[in-house]
Amino acid sequence: MAINPKTELPGDRLNSRAINLHNMSKKPVASISKQQTPLDLLRILYEGAITGAAAGVVVEAVLYPIDTIKTRLQAVRGGGQIILKGLYSGLAGNLAGVLPASAIFVGVYEPTKRKLLESFPENLSALAHLTAGAIGGAVSSIVRVPTEVVKQRMQTGQFASAPDAVRLIVATEGFRGLYAGYGSFLLRDLPFDAIQFCLYEQLRMGYKLAAKRDLKDPENAMIGAFAGAITGAITTPLDVIKTRLMIQGSTKQYEGILHCVSSIVKEEGASTLFKGMGPRILWIGIGGSIFFGVLERVKQLVAAKDRVD
Repeated sequence: MAINPKTELPGDRLNSRAINLHNMSKKPVASISKQQTPLDLLRILYEGAITGAAAGVVVEAVLYPIDTIKTRLQAVRGGGQIILKGLYSGLAGNLAGVLPASAIFVGVYEPTKRKLLESFPENLSALAHLTAGAIGGAVSSIVRVPTEVVKQRMQTGQFASAPDAVRLIVATEGFRGLYAGYGSFLLRDLPFDAIQFCLYEQLRMGYKLAAKRDLKDPENAMIGAFAGAITGAITTPLDVIKTRLMIQGSTKQYEGILHCVSSIVKEEGASTLFKGMGPRILWIGIGGSIFFGVLERVKQLVAAKDRVD
């Protein structure tokens, strides 16, 4: 009997059914369709560093005065008044630290996120974003902490320039002085980075699914603003503790995180832990809008350049 090539035999049906069952049994992953090679990860790291540096510098330059007001509010004790002069004090030195710190953060975050999304089931994508944010924050803290220490001491009028600040801190407190409040910084920034980036990524994924298209720049900015404002609000007490520990210098008014918290509550009241919440929400909300808006735009520009090359 002649067999038409298009005729499906019983054995073919069995094989087809077995292949379908095998495919259905495969574990779904969180949005990465193919394995990333080491070269791919290096490219993602490079692109992340460029986008992170650009976004970080723009945010810091635009919103620095609000950050200065927030720092001074948190630093002043009791009912003291804050000074509204010199709101750009320390900006140049801070930008010199923010550029590499932001580059390191996003440069680490993006490839880490990709690898985790490859490994995790689709319903654990939020955990991948949380973990990648915390890892990015931990690695970049090596640069971010000294930058923050110098910035906040200049914002509170302790030094006139960043080079003087670094030199005098090292002379009076040793190299460790540049890492004053390191534990409190991690206590604030690891949850902050993890929550902010997780919120942003999850909201963006949901919005994209609902819209059934790529998001526009204003939409990315809006989601970034919301994620930033929410995260900034809930981490304000951690920010107050970090500020107090970083600016105390050689006086060593506080012996550590727990002593700082107990002293603030006992001497100034628990409400002091929420000082500067308004400027912080404003600063990080607007900052989130600018940061993620610039981040996504620069990502697109870098990707387009890679396609042309």
